[in-house]
Amino acid sequence: MADEAEELTAGGRTVRISHPDKIYYPRPGYTKRDVAEYYLTVGEGMTRALRARPTTLERYPEGVEGGSFFQKRAPKNHPSWLRTARISFPSGRYADELCPEEPAAILWAANLGGLVFHPWAVRAEDTEHPDELRLDLDPQPGTAFAEAVAVAVELRGLLDELGLRGFPKTSGGRGLHVFVPIEPRWDFAGVRRAAIAVGRELERRMPGKVTTHWWKEERGERIFLDYNQNARDRTIAAAYSLRARPHAPVSAPLTWDEVPDADPRDFDLRTMVTRYRERGDVHADMDERRYSLEPLLDLAARDESEGLGELPYPPDYPKMPGEPSRVQPSRAKKETD
Repeated sequence: MADEAEELTAGGRTVRISHPDKIYYPRPGYTKRDVAEYYLTVGEGMTRALRARPTTLERYPEGVEGGSFFQKRAPKNHPSWLRTARISFPSGRYADELCPEEPAAILWAANLGGLVFHPWAVRAEDTEHPDELRLDLDPQPGTAFAEAVAVAVELRGLLDELGLRGFPKTSGGRGLHVFVPIEPRWDFAGVRRAAIAVGRELERRMPGKVTTHWWKEERGERIFLDYNQNARDRTIAAAYSLRARPHAPVSAPLTWDEVPDADPRDFDLRTMVTRYRERGDVHADMDERRYSLEPLLDLAARDESEGLGELPYPPDYPKMPGEPSRVQPSRAKKETD
């Protein structure tokens, strides 16, 4: 492996890439240079997705087959031009996280082995009020991407009925994400409540196909709408972010017309470069309008009036008001037998 560093220029800034021949994805043989050049190519689109968002880095300094860790706090040696924002966690602790605002910031993080970028749904200017509703369609055992696509199509129709616009992307794995840009008027609990309402409405419209059950043993062969991705300190890989899987897949933004025939295996480090050069950022207009959550909160109020209450939070969260027991159903049954 060569020891010489290389330099890449992005937006007038020069970023040093050390050990550019280090292998990051051994099976296709992609190097750190390949990763950096990929992020340089999609830099404007990815900056749009990350701009001013506190971002956790998923770092693989020795490549995807080496050790990894999540870095929430900005490295102490970060350059002065790289913005940070202070955010708080459910535990009450806080951290100053990176807030990429230009492609050079993405390259700088990639040089540290930052392969995957996990942005919060808030901006640095207001870290208490999300400006994205994030709907994560997660295939469970016995289902696959095709089933997630069917749910996404139904979801699009629901959003259209409510006057909302969603922006779909592949997860980089087996699932789909749909982001709705929203007015930053509601706290995390309010946005999560809206996501629960979406999941419950999809359960009604697609019986046996969609679930909001938190416990895996109750989900069955259905698509799980992970409403807790809207809880504080939960993040989803950014549009254009690489994923740490052997073939270097990408979380690929899609148009709705592409969704029915999409195949997540078609989007990786190489193919996304070609796609981006040909089509640019297909979500470029995502920030042009912010939508109200009120139609979804009206659905939530209806559900609650009919006896549908709160759902469980992740286990590392403090107990929340009105939350049901976090005891796994099968275990709870054993304890009462």
